[in-house]
Amino acid sequence: MPKKAFITGITGQDGAYLTHLLLSKGYEVHGLMRRTSQFNVARLMELCGGTAFEDKLFLHYGDSTDSLNITTLVEDIRPDEIFNLAAQSHVKVSFEMPVYTCDVDALGTLRILEAVRQAHLTDKTHVYQASTSELFGKVHEIPQSESTPFHPRSPYGVAKLFAYWMTVNYRESYGMFASNGILFNHESPFRGETFVTRKITMAAARILNGLQERLELGNMDAKRDWGHARDFVEAMWLILQHDEPGDFIIATGEQHSVREFVTLAFEYAGVSIRWEGEGVNEVGIARVPVYSPNRENASVSRFKPETGFGNTPMEERVVVSVNPEFFRPAEVETLLGNPAKSRQLLGWEAKTSFPQLVQEMMDYDLRKIPIL
Repeated sequence: MPKKAFITGITGQDGAYLTHLLLSKGYEVHGLMRRTSQFNVARLMELCGGTAFEDKLFLHYGDSTDSLNITTLVEDIRPDEIFNLAAQSHVKVSFEMPVYTCDVDALGTLRILEAVRQAHLTDKTHVYQASTSELFGKVHEIPQSESTPFHPRSPYGVAKLFAYWMTVNYRESYGMFASNGILFNHESPFRGETFVTRKITMAAARILNGLQERLELGNMDAKRDWGHARDFVEAMWLILQHDEPGDFIIATGEQHSVREFVTLAFEYAGVSIRWEGEGVNEVGIARVPVYSPNRENASVSRFKPETGFGNTPMEERVVVSVNPEFFRPAEVETLLGNPAKSRQLLGWEAKTSFPQLVQEMMDYDLRKIPIL
């Protein structure tokens, strides 16, 4: 009999990559999907579409805020593995919606753990909790390891801290195989469009095609440990295959600033950015196609990786600026993970380099520019 996995947050970036991985390993995959007016399965269809997996993938309507729904699904599915990826995961939004963020991210995890206990599955079901580098917030040491003290700086981080310790508590109290994956930033072409990395690559693609004037960002000096979601979901799976439950840092072990990400995105098109000014007055200047607001219905995109800009009119102007509205009430300046434990015990390490990640995201968004 194939293993059964239950994934909350299956329609998100990580859920889609994890689903593809598990299906390729022969799993029967069940996913929790919120009921909305639109069928939000684009990522799943792109990664797992076709007929190959149609008898192995099952989607269930539900919500992490609904205890009865969660308990019923766990009892009915009786999964071998649960991957709790559901979350309100946008840090800035968590300041605007702290109560909802905590209901989903903190209590949602408790509902999963308690459902496993109530269904008498503590000896059968392995639980993965999607933890986060935002736990470290105002970092106490660099790099951060599993023993680094936590100091979250957002409602999102605080909610995830509750979830982290509740996972540990159920492991220690009930002998449950419950593990935390403390994942540092992981991106991909399927990253949500409001997250900074995808915001950068989408804006760069539009600027390079004369469809957008400039990109506005917040803290350009913020440094993050950026990896590829495709690599990181493999670590999630490995954590639940390990002999014993535990808590694991999943990271690349190197960091880059937001400014570096922007620079590399434009360099993929052969465009160099010159940075001038400091703080809120900092701007990025580059030679790019002439901006034309009516380009939305253009018949031909101006830039393609294969052909470049051709004879497109170019001008030097500001393409990146700082907007204080994007600053967080409490900033997290630097995050850098030490993945030594995962490397030693799980045999895992990131396969995709930072330049490869940026290039893959840029290539995807450049090819999405409409040709109408």
